[in-house]
Amino acid sequence: MESRLVPAAGFPIEWIEIGGFNRVGAAQRIRTLAQIPVSTVRVLQIFRNRKPKAVFSMGGYVAGPVMLAARLAGIPIVVMEPNAMPGLTNRRMGKWIEKALVSFPEALEYFPKGRAEMTGMPVREEFFKIPARVEPRVPFTILITGGSRGSKTLNEAARDSWSLFAQRMRVRIAHQCGTEMFAALESEFRDSGVSGEVMPFVNDMPKAFDDADLIVCRSGASTVSELAAAGKPAILVPFPFAADDHQLRNAEAMVGAGAARLVLDREMNGQRLFDEVLALASAPQTLQSMSSNARAMARPGAASRAARILEELAVR
Repeated sequence: MESRLVPAAGFPIEWIEIGGFNRVGAAQRIRTLAQIPVSTVRVLQIFRNRKPKAVFSMGGYVAGPVMLAARLAGIPIVVMEPNAMPGLTNRRMGKWIEKALVSFPEALEYFPKGRAEMTGMPVREEFFKIPARVEPRVPFTILITGGSRGSKTLNEAARDSWSLFAQRMRVRIAHQCGTEMFAALESEFRDSGVSGEVMPFVNDMPKAFDDADLIVCRSGASTVSELAAAGKPAILVPFPFAADDHQLRNAEAMVGAGAARLVLDREMNGQRLFDEVLALASAPQTLQSMSSNARAMARPGAASRAARILEELAVR
């Protein structure tokens, strides 16, 4: 994605070769260990040419050689950690950073005291402009989204829930399912007797959030940040294979704040989805409370704050 988006935005891009280390096989770990010194030298060469005054990192295994090179070159590092459980790279390199910008208080303990700040994660301004919902829509509107590629678990649970909704509860379902299962799900949904639509992707996600009374989704960093910005109650189904179980930790933080309900991936099916939606739709005060609690977690201005910190360090 970055190979297309970065040059289109007018910025140069450089490349290194590095693989993952967490939740991979022994062969991949050996390859990654061999790549680290080579890629670190490659980054040092890039630094000599570009002469950066500061390094900004979102973590992930690709950031390892970059942060290591910055440490060797004496270049200050700012990391943005959007998850409640920081990734392996940020945990290992955290003691060397100048500033950590976090989204959850649970992440503060992984960085040196006094060097971490709660800024949140950059979220499009449109999400913050979504007005609070006073009363649920009629019919009650559910947005189900599994991310750009869709979620097999959510897709199958949604499909199995249609007959239950058709028989027992009037709802409207907007279901973003990805491309792989779209054709089959769209055909079946037309015959389900449930109002709404199935789509491979959502062109205007802020509008989809605005239309929804309840959102059923994964709990990646971007998603939970958007839920907070929009003040939307949610049923979170963490992706079970996320590194360090960070999606589960994100979901637990949202649940702890009273902003969401948690259903484990292995427990999500059509009946569970129907039961959770019915319980929340029958409790409008609970939905309002969840919405308020979600919005209380929102932190607008994260992008400008991150840019300001980075510029200050670069000038210093």
